[in-house]
Amino acid sequence: MRVAVIGHVEWIEFVRVARVPAPGDIVHAQDGWEGAGGGGAVAAVQLARLAGECTFFTALGDDLLGTRARAELAAMGLRVEAAIRPLRQRRGFTYVDDSGERTITVIGERLAPRAADPLAWDLLAEADAVYVTAGDADALRLARRARKVVATARILPTLRAAGIALDAIVGSSRDPAERYAAGDLEPPPRLVVRTAGGAGGSYEFPGGECRVYPAAQLPGPVVDAYGCGDSFAAGLTYALGAGLSADEAVQLAARCGAAALTGRGPCGGQLERAEP
Repeated sequence: MRVAVIGHVEWIEFVRVARVPAPGDIVHAQDGWEGAGGGGAVAAVQLARLAGECTFFTALGDDLLGTRARAELAAMGLRVEAAIRPLRQRRGFTYVDDSGERTITVIGERLAPRAADPLAWDLLAEADAVYVTAGDADALRLARRARKVVATARILPTLRAAGIALDAIVGSSRDPAERYAAGDLEPPPRLVVRTAGGAGGSYEFPGGECRVYPAAQLPGPVVDAYGCGDSFAAGLTYALGAGLSADEAVQLAARCGAAALTGRGPCGGQLERAEP
């Protein structure tokens, strides 16, 4: 399996609190940690753990956090193809409460790779599957060189501009920023998946046939919900690239999302193997 991600990175600082503070409150953190996160980074690491390797096309700031993010992602097994921007690295602050839910504040401009960046784009022609969370329209057209292309519904405007046929789009039935409705893209995706957290989710094919899938059983206690959706999308991308059916693909994706819920930080708890 040869897999890739075109996407973004955020350096995330986490604190564990009993509850997210109300306006004017002062709360004391029980613990704190930090690391390279963001939808692109989380998905790339999960794909590397499933496939053994992953190429990550991204953009980073030219500051200390950008340098730290690149080193950390490379240490986790990624081939990092990064354009360096003369900007501060985008970062985020995340509360993790006693239920494991995460509440995120992002700081700074979202840095995305562009087709004009001098990266190893030719590798996409050899890829079995690519997942996209950020990039310009031309970068998405380059992604279409791969056998399978999956994207997040968060980038609908860019997907419309690119005009490519997606093998799958991953949205949410709960988050307004990740909504996808019939007619939003032309040509329409071959598969539409909508997640619903602990309730599982649904998936539908062209023509409107819709099926539901259950949430996967957790392999351990709930720790941190950060990155569950991105890990799910990575599992779906891997499965479609491996030739699994849609039914099998959402099952593997749900296992990836459940595993992420039991680990700490951006890439904690992620599924290491794709076998049952």
